[in-house]
Amino acid sequence: MAIRPATRDEAPRLAGIIRAAFRDVAERFGLTAETSPTHPSLCTAAWIEGAMDKGVTYYIAEDGARAWGCVALERANPDVCYLERLAVLPEFRRKGLGKALVDHVLTEASALGARRVEIGIIADHRELRDWYLRLGFRAIKTVRFEHLPFAVMFMERALQSE
Repeated sequence: MAIRPATRDEAPRLAGIIRAAFRDVAERFGLTAETSPTHPSLCTAAWIEGAMDKGVTYYIAEDGARAWGCVALERANPDVCYLERLAVLPEFRRKGLGKALVDHVLTEASALGARRVEIGIIADHRELRDWYLRLGFRAIKTVRFEHLPFAVMFMERALQSE
């Protein structure tokens, strides 16, 4: 298993992984292009390329030639990085691979000198919230945005003592 920075040329591959990994979430919460046009289940290569152009780093996880997951890291400011687009293909879940991707991002964020990593998730996605809590994240706040059909729970994990 290897986790490495993805290249811009891999944007279509990353978008495919993200769409496939988030499809079940979209179905579970009834998210469509009309109700949630920016949901990862609708990810395109152009989204990935746009994020990369803004400095977001994508990491791709693979075992040989087969990619099974990805994650993105965005530096919001010198103290904070955002963990984004964590995606593991359904057939590879529950094997510790998502945790490996999170650990990788935490290491990268720490190397950048960040003090914490933040993430936003669907507030009603209890299993995901509990998983992040087990990984050392804590809930900060829950916010309802007018343009989204769900509330967003923001979580953080400290990397260094503040």
